[in-house]
Amino acid sequence: MEAYKKEFVDFMLDSNVLRFGDFTLKSGRKSPFFMNAGLYITGTQLKKLGEFYAKAIHNTYGDDFDVVFGPAYKGIPISVTTAIAYQELYGKEIRYCSNRKEKKDHGDVGMLLGSPLKDGDRVVVVEDVTTSGKSMEETIPIIKAEADIEILGLMVSLNRCERGKGEKGALDEIKELYGFETNAIVSMFEIIDYLVEKGVIDDELKARLNAYYDEYGLK
Repeated sequence: MEAYKKEFVDFMLDSNVLRFGDFTLKSGRKSPFFMNAGLYITGTQLKKLGEFYAKAIHNTYGDDFDVVFGPAYKGIPISVTTAIAYQELYGKEIRYCSNRKEKKDHGDVGMLLGSPLKDGDRVVVVEDVTTSGKSMEETIPIIKAEADIEILGLMVSLNRCERGKGEKGALDEIKELYGFETNAIVSMFEIIDYLVEKGVIDDELKARLNAYYDEYGLK
């Protein structure tokens, strides 16, 4: 596993964003782990988060894109801090764009925040984590309605490595449905291997994780 991925796992733990215990997800699944990107709350944390996203995007998609798009609401700060980090790390100005939940009809009108989308723009979408793909169902029509753009891909913090609506993972379902690449800074399988090696995950927790993936994991 690349060094920046290990640093990102440590960063999630230090920020209390990734936790182990007993959690009930929106899907109703009982999970032994949970990631809450809303707990990145300080300037230092947000700066580091943007750097990790920028590195992952650069390593995965390269520099040939124009806009980083963050779906409301958690994607908004991610898109902003990623655009800042990208300029600082790679010297390229990337515009940020996000959507509103409701269309604004006065002042700064429309559905978008930040940069307008223009015909020919190449866009990378950023989110915290995708479990069902529902946010993409809401987001993609909004983006496509604004301009004739190309979505280069999606980057999330964590691939939970579990089934979505069917037998495939949520990221694979999105890729199959919309035709663009889907990637994560790190996968849960990479995290488990790394934290077992570090001694953070003990035998009892490892057994619970194995049981969870036996039931909900990708086949």
